Amino acid sequence: QVQLVESGGGLVQAGGSLRLSCAASGRTFSSYAMGWFRQAPGKEREFVARINWSGSDTDYADSVKGRFTISRDNARRTIDLRMNSLKPEDTAVYYCAQSDRAYFIGRQVGPHDFGSWGQGTQVTVSS
Repeated sequence: QVQLVESGGGLVQAGGSLRLSCAASGRTFSSYAMGWFRQAPGKEREFVARINWSGSDTDYADSVKGRFTISRDNARRTIDLRMNSLKPEDTAVYYCAQSDRAYFIGRQVGPHDFGSWGQGTQVTVSS
């Protein structure tokens, strides 16, 4: 079992940037794919980005492609989400998650693909 703790959320104006981090402890980190999801008030949790076990392969939701970058540091047991050109519609609680898989091939992932979750960190983008 893994424990995940997100940090780095906050308030930013539209067009600004934030960097979220997720620290993992517990089971082996480097063997598993990781992801970021977000949930806005009144909406379901949605996929944002994922990264394979090594960091060599990533994927993003269409809504954030070109603006967000996911990365991982297996030595430090962390993943980051660098968010640029933020929009008010990016406002949500952002969650870090770990999968039991090492990688995903040829498809977007959903919350059901991830069994371990952090507590979330709030990102608010003002206009």
